[in-house]
Amino acid sequence: MAPSSSSGLTFKLHPLVMLNISDHFTRVKTQLNPPSSSCAAGNTPAAPAATFPQNFRVYGCVIGAQRGRTVEIFNSFELVFDPTTDSLDRAFLEKKQELCKFLKLAILFIDWVADCSCGCLDQKVFPGFYILGWYSTGSEANESDMHIHKALMDINESPVYVLLNPAINHAQKDLPVTIYESEFHVIDGIPQSIFVDASYTIETVEAERISVDHVAHLKPSDGGSAATQLAAHLTGIHSAIKMLNSRIRVLFQYLVAMQKGDIPCDNSLLRQAAGLLRSLPAAHSEKFNDNVLMEYNDKLLMSYLAMITNCTSNMNEVVDKVKTAYVKKSRTGGSRIPFM
Repeated sequence: MAPSSSSGLTFKLHPLVMLNISDHFTRVKTQLNPPSSSCAAGNTPAAPAATFPQNFRVYGCVIGAQRGRTVEIFNSFELVFDPTTDSLDRAFLEKKQELCKFLKLAILFIDWVADCSCGCLDQKVFPGFYILGWYSTGSEANESDMHIHKALMDINESPVYVLLNPAINHAQKDLPVTIYESEFHVIDGIPQSIFVDASYTIETVEAERISVDHVAHLKPSDGGSAATQLAAHLTGIHSAIKMLNSRIRVLFQYLVAMQKGDIPCDNSLLRQAAGLLRSLPAAHSEKFNDNVLMEYNDKLLMSYLAMITNCTSNMNEVVDKVKTAYVKKSRTGGSRIPFM
C-alpha cells in the first residue's frame, strides 16, 4: 500500500470523471471483444470471439481548477497510448491542449460580452479549467505509471494520478477510485519519486445530480417493468440509509468510548461533531415545521383526489354499462330493469 500524502491538498472529485473513465473502459473492452451475437447473421456461424489482453488499460487526462489548497477535478478527456514508446501519444495530447486553449479564449470572449452587456460576471458558469493530471485503469500503480507521470510534468509540475479499478468486488463498500500524488522519498539513501495516496471527497453540482438520477431511472435493457425500477430505486435508498445508520453508530460508539476515557480525547473530532449537532436544531424551526406540514397535506390531498377520480371513473363505467343494458331491453320490448 502506498504511503499517505503529506502535501495538505484537499481533493474534490466529481462523478462525471468516474463516469467518463468507466465509459472509456467499457467502450474499449467492447471493441476489443465484440459480442458473438453481433458477428453472426441468420444461419451463418459466428466467428470466434477475438482475444484481448485481460489487463488492458485506458488512459486520459483529468481537468479542473485549483483554488488555494483545494483541487477540484471536474472533467476528463481520453488520450492515445503509444505501445512503441510505452507512453502517451504526445501529438494527440498537444492537439487537445490547443483545443483547451481555444475554449479558454472563447470563454474569455463570452465573459467579456456578458460583462459589457449586463455589467455582471459569473465565474462559476465558465470556470477556468486546466490539465491537473491523468487517469488510467488498473488495480494499483506500477513503475511504468511513474514514467507517464514524469512525462506530464512539463504541463503540470505536480500532476495528480486518478486510478480506477474496473474489477468488481461485491464486498468493497468504498469507491474503486484512488488519487495519487508524487513525492520525493529517500529510499536506501537514494531520493526517488513515488506515488502516495491522497484523500478525496465526492463533490457534485446540480447538473450532475440530475444526470446521475436520470441514469438511475433508465429502463433496464431486459425490458424490466416499472415495479422493477421502483424496487431497484428503493433498494438503493435503503442501502444508503443503512450505511448512514452504521456510520452514525460507529461515531456514537467512538464518542461514548472517548467520554469513558477508553480512548484519548480528540479535540478536532469533538469540534466537528459539535458543529454538526449545532446545525441539526435549525431543521426544527417553526417555519420548517409549517413547510413540512403543508407539503405533507398537499401530498395527502393529491392522494385523496386520485382516489376520488379513480372511484368516479369506475362508477361512470358501471353506469354506462347499466344504461346500455336498460336501453337494449326497452327497445326489444322486454321487461324494464329498474334503475337504482
